[in-house]
Amino acid sequence: MTALPACFLTRPIAHRGLHDASRGRPENSLAAFRAAIAAGYGIELDVQMSLDGAAMVFHDYHLGRLTDQTGPIAQRPAADLAGITLSGGQDSIADLKQVLDLIAGRVPLLIEIKDQDGNMGQDVGALEAAVAEALCAYRGEVAVMSFNPHSVVAFGKIRADIPLGLVTDRFEPDDWPTLSPERREDLAQILDFGTAGAGFISHNQDQLEDPPVSALKAQGVPVLCWTVRSPDEERRARRIADNITFEGYLP
Repeated sequence: MTALPACFLTRPIAHRGLHDASRGRPENSLAAFRAAIAAGYGIELDVQMSLDGAAMVFHDYHLGRLTDQTGPIAQRPAADLAGITLSGGQDSIADLKQVLDLIAGRVPLLIEIKDQDGNMGQDVGALEAAVAEALCAYRGEVAVMSFNPHSVVAFGKIRADIPLGLVTDRFEPDDWPTLSPERREDLAQILDFGTAGAGFISHNQDQLEDPPVSALKAQGVPVLCWTVRSPDEERRARRIADNITFEGYLP
């Protein structure tokens, strides 16, 4: 296990970049990442896989919320996605290599690999390999995490030198309707932390007092959190969390 560098615990992390669509900076856009770099914040971003296996910087599984297109992102090749403009800005959907070239090690980078199995299962590996390939020549501070422990394992088999983490939550039925009760319970208890090779967690900021979080923190595990949206939320989160992922205000 590679330890999480101290810079991930000292700089607030801009959730999907320092985004503000009212100012032409949609989430996960190059403009949002430029703004985060200029302000000196760390950056968190999401990756999904294109039809032809490229790691694309995009949060949702479907295009509709963030663009004027519809349908699953996984059914479009990278070249098509690169021509789709993000709503509220002028940037198109970027691939991970573009974003790495932009960041160029200037701030810490936290990459969330979105679950490609559909049920937090073992049908993963292609996106993890694409992310590892994109990071091959990258020299900045970077860490990789996922809600799916199997994704963390798959990535760690390729790049054990990069810090790995689990994105964690209570996994309430209303929020995770496709997961079985048993799988939700296992994930909520963070039972896969050790077997996944994780070295940190990023937990729902509303649930930081949950016993599994307290147990890991007592063992010295770094605790990040998502997503803080106000100074009041930040004050509460920092009672437990070592650092925050934020949006909608400036810490």
